[in-house]
Amino acid sequence: QVQLVESGGGLVQAGGSLRLSCAVSGSTFSINTMGWYRQAPGNQRELVAAITSSGSTNYADSVKGRVTISRDNAKNTVYLQMNSLKPEDTAVYYCNAGLRSGGIIYSYWGQGTQVTVSS
Repeated sequence: QVQLVESGGGLVQAGGSLRLSCAVSGSTFSINTMGWYRQAPGNQRELVAAITSSGSTNYADSVKGRVTISRDNAKNTVYLQMNSLKPEDTAVYYCNAGLRSGGIIYSYWGQGTQVTVSS
């Protein structure tokens, strides 16, 4: 059974930093793109950052320059380093991984981790 286990969320003051981690387990499929999404109350889930298996990255405009996504393919783990956090970054952050089997990519989600930034 595929599991995505997130960690690293919490409460931080504005201007602070957090590092989120997400480990994929239980899969024999190759991991394609991995990403972090977030959802604030009353808002739709939105992409924060994504990284392909070869290391190409994509960031939401709202986090560019403050957030870095990286991955350790040997550990099937993706990280999100967030600096200069703002109250508007407060949300539940979800990890996503695309697992490839043949020509099909299956999308899996983590359970979410709360990030709260106080002003």
